Amino acid sequence: MNADELRAIQAPLKARYREQPDTAVFTVRAEGQLGEGITCRLGTPRGDVTAGLHPVAGGTGMEACSGDMLMEALVACAGVTMKAVATSLGITLRDATVHAEGDIDSRGTLGVAKDAAVGFRNIRLRFDLDTDASDEQVATLVKLTERYCVIFQTLAQPPALSASHRRSPSIG
Repeated sequence: MNADELRAIQAPLKARYREQPDTAVFTVRAEGQLGEGITCRLGTPRGDVTAGLHPVAGGTGMEACSGDMLMEALVACAGVTMKAVATSLGITLRDATVHAEGDIDSRGTLGVAKDAAVGFRNIRLRFDLDTDASDEQVATLVKLTERYCVIFQTLAQPPALSASHRRSPSIG
């Protein structure tokens, strides 16, 4: 896809969202069912995924780890965003690899140390690029990728978050 093809696809969407901002808002959903052992089975359009504990928290490593999945989501989003931005700017990327890594102190999630945070302390995103673009063009590409990557921005500026529950009626 080239810049003109991308613009042609996105132009009517952008016009609609400018004229009717409420049509730009949509909800993304996920659902999981608690499974055998300490697992949660996610039904996705691409097939079921079973998540479990990371080995540093007592898992087997045979199931998907939600922390790994978050890094994978960041890589996927940043990669797609970078490709769209590069296409839009006319920057040719002969090859590009996106890397994400994050540091977690397992003591937090295991309740070993109250002063240890639960979750990622640091997340690093790196792009290995094979391009003839100038340093300035690459800097713009990375800056715009950060700006428009949904997962990057969600991590950088966390949204309001809530949890709730509801009881299913007992059968019997």
